[in-house]
Amino acid sequence: MSDGVRSIAQMSARLAYAFMCLTLCWGVLTATGWVRNVTGRKALRGGHLALAVLTLSFGVVHALSFLFLSTGAFTLPMLTVPLLPGTMARHTIGIIGLELMLAIAITAGLHRFTSYRRWLWLHRTAYPAVALTALHSLLGAIANGNIAILWLGGITLLVPTVTLAVLRFLPVRTLERMGLVEEQVA
Repeated sequence: MSDGVRSIAQMSARLAYAFMCLTLCWGVLTATGWVRNVTGRKALRGGHLALAVLTLSFGVVHALSFLFLSTGAFTLPMLTVPLLPGTMARHTIGIIGLELMLAIAITAGLHRFTSYRRWLWLHRTAYPAVALTALHSLLGAIANGNIAILWLGGITLLVPTVTLAVLRFLPVRTLERMGLVEEQVA
């Protein structure tokens, strides 16, 4: 029984990681308008939302699957309260990352009731949340002896994610000099 639960935890973690990277990439492409010609803005946002829901769903399945281990090593407070005594650092990092993503998802629906800048500031905390969960994945892979899988798949997904995140915050002039965007002449 425990091996099946562990397999579910591992698979849901890997899927959550992949969808997390895709969500961030698609969000950057949507926010910057770099894929505007592909489809309309509404469809782009819908794609970002769908990827985010998949990320959160698999992340929650990953966390909750530890409640069903036959050893009973985890309790609900251990999976939801960061910095609880006896919790490992890698688990705390994952809890904070997932809960931050959940807070972003909840407040995404509330953006109509607050100023755009305030909502955008909170939404941009997704970048540290992705960094925390990527670190959680790395530390978990090391602890479980799965570093080869993370190295192959995880790094492959993380490199474009980090690249797009960095490009997202570079000044337009720098992007123009690099030849990544064209100067728009009116």
